[in-house]
Amino acid sequence: MTADVDSLVLEHLRAIRADIAELKNQATSTNLQLASMGQQLGALTTAVYGGRSDVEELRRRIERVERRLELVDD
Repeated sequence: MTADVDSLVLEHLRAIRADIAELKNQATSTNLQLASMGQQLGALTTAVYGGRSDVEELRRRIERVERRLELVDD
């Protein structure tokens, strides 16, 4: 009887260990995905601010041209 109980306990412990190993793998995968998403967000942020800078430069140039051609009332 004791051997059966010990065997049953060991079987449950092995199942628990396997479940924990699977959870570790999933957590590692999730961490990698989060890191990748963080890098993508950083790249998008850089692209957005770079685009804003380009738009601001174009706006300044257009305003300068309008002033030189006297198309704008001051």
